[in-house]
Amino acid sequence: MKTNLQFYFIVKLTFVPQLLKFKRPFAIAHGMRNTTPVVFTKLELDGIIGYGEASMPPYLGESHESVLKFLKKAESVLKKYKLPIDINAILSAIDSIEAGNNAAKASVDIALHDLYGKIHNHPSHELFGASSNQDLFTAYTIPMDEPPGVEKRIEEASDYRILKVKLGSTDDKKIIEVIRKKSDKMIMVDANEGWTDKYFALEMIHWLAERNVVLVEQPMPKEKIDETAWITAKSPLPIIADEAVKRLSDLEKAKDVYSGINIKLMKSTGLNEARKMIALARQYEMKLMIGCMSETSCAVSAAAQLAPLVDWIDLDGPLLIQEDYFDGIKFSDGKIILNDLPGIGAIPDRDLFK
Repeated sequence: MKTNLQFYFIVKLTFVPQLLKFKRPFAIAHGMRNTTPVVFTKLELDGIIGYGEASMPPYLGESHESVLKFLKKAESVLKKYKLPIDINAILSAIDSIEAGNNAAKASVDIALHDLYGKIHNHPSHELFGASSNQDLFTAYTIPMDEPPGVEKRIEEASDYRILKVKLGSTDDKKIIEVIRKKSDKMIMVDANEGWTDKYFALEMIHWLAERNVVLVEQPMPKEKIDETAWITAKSPLPIIADEAVKRLSDLEKAKDVYSGINIKLMKSTGLNEARKMIALARQYEMKLMIGCMSETSCAVSAAAQLAPLVDWIDLDGPLLIQEDYFDGIKFSDGKIILNDLPGIGAIPDRDLFK
């Protein structure tokens, strides 16, 4: 691995769209889908390559078209920088291209961190001061479904000690009851803004607390700030923000409304801002989860570099799709296993950029 580079530019940014297909339909309170569009990125510097990924579930408001348009602008910005790589400066310039485009920005951030780690020959988790020696148990997601489908998902999750259950429908109690007949595993509930009445939400949370549920994620629409703060103050369980908190600037207004936050690279614009969110949330004494969208082992391996720094992990994205496209973190006995490869620890399992 080269470490004596002195004056080389980031000469090339390549990006290619792809469509991830779920193994089976994936339903949450926002709707049901069979696919998620992604864009893979490749940063090249004197023969060293960093890989990244943008994943665009519909509610983010990004698309293949918007991401590719943004990355074309980002390419001209990247060519202005040379070694030594200043991650903060580069990503600040990328962020200033235009507002939004969080997933597109994340794809550059991930590739840049991968490149940086390879130049310096160390895994990204070392850059963040995160130990790879602890057990990192991830949740396995159970989407909304009819009882036979829920039971099938429980069987698939046999190796996992934590279930992430999607609620927000009229069948919520039935879903939990089906699970409890089959399993006594720890449950994390994600309502995805699916409950709209605070009294109903609080009643549901008390009911869930009696069934070994450990937290509830985004019970109310993100706009219902006062109602959510009321729920959090009375809840027997931690109330975790997801849709309500995307970036670092959202934390100040969330600290008195939620018990904690779910950080996802596609919302935060990548690893650089995600680690800042972790530090600030800890100052606010908030709980932390690291999560993912529908992503391959490229973006999930990147997010996993921060997993030792949080309270809960929900990084099962590669387990739910038909083709992964990358070889990265491994899953074993309900845990994610970080490797010691430099950068984010993920490499393509085929030529994606031909």
